[in-house]
Amino acid sequence: MSLCLDSLSSEGYVILREFFDDDVVVGVCREMEAWVDRQAHHLCSEGINNRLYEDQPFETRLIHVLSQCPDRINTTIRRDLHLPGMFSLFFHLPLLDLVEQLLGPEIRLYPNYSVRPKLPDDSKTLVFWHQDAGYTSSGAHGHDGNSGEQTADQMRMVNVWTPLVPARRENGCMQFIPGTHRLGVVPHFKKNEYYLEITPDELQPRLKDAVDIELDPGDLVLFSNLLFHQGLCNRSQTIRWSCDWRYQDATQSTLRSERGHLARSDAHPETAVKSADQWAELEFC
Repeated sequence: MSLCLDSLSSEGYVILREFFDDDVVVGVCREMEAWVDRQAHHLCSEGINNRLYEDQPFETRLIHVLSQCPDRINTTIRRDLHLPGMFSLFFHLPLLDLVEQLLGPEIRLYPNYSVRPKLPDDSKTLVFWHQDAGYTSSGAHGHDGNSGEQTADQMRMVNVWTPLVPARRENGCMQFIPGTHRLGVVPHFKKNEYYLEITPDELQPRLKDAVDIELDPGDLVLFSNLLFHQGLCNRSQTIRWSCDWRYQDATQSTLRSERGHLARSDAHPETAVKSADQWAELEFC
């Protein structure tokens, strides 16, 4: 475990192979299959589609469901994730044990947890080189009960990413530039209506060090919110389904209007999310 933490400190990320049991991955996939099914029924009820495409597998069904209305559904799924099958992923006890070694006993599930179906050749799901901290407003006041000035590079946070299907270069795996988390927050500019990108003078000299992060279902990668990373374009014929979420030291502000949800707390254990049923009753906040 010390090697794991050392790698996270020195490189800005660490890959943990076969971390989640099959039942965790299967539970999340079932929830997402049901989500796709709900979208299919909704579009049929509106007369946009005349088929549910129930014969299509998980890896391709959403492509067909959205074929007549590609811009109709946001392919960053967030507010719909308060589902029982997501609990074992976000509140996985061995993962929280590891995160506690990094952040301490007060752990928040940060209000930026997502499932992302990266569709083939879809510009909306092409993520450019960025730092997550680049999206966070510096010096903002939080509204989550914490006070005081805090900047994005002071946030004590760890990011988590895991695929629901094999993630390879062909279908748009992530890339990291090791060690860039030590640079602090660097300048970004608005690349398009969806995403920011690191400025060329900061990015170009470091691109030669980029590495592909190819993972299988059950694997996960922990990485710093300051690490340079991007998602490659999906050049395959199937969807690259993945989950990403973040844990934060709950004694800090989120620098957002949303508070997130307590995943673990020594000070107030009764306030942490304890069960799949409880998670399903909550909302994104």
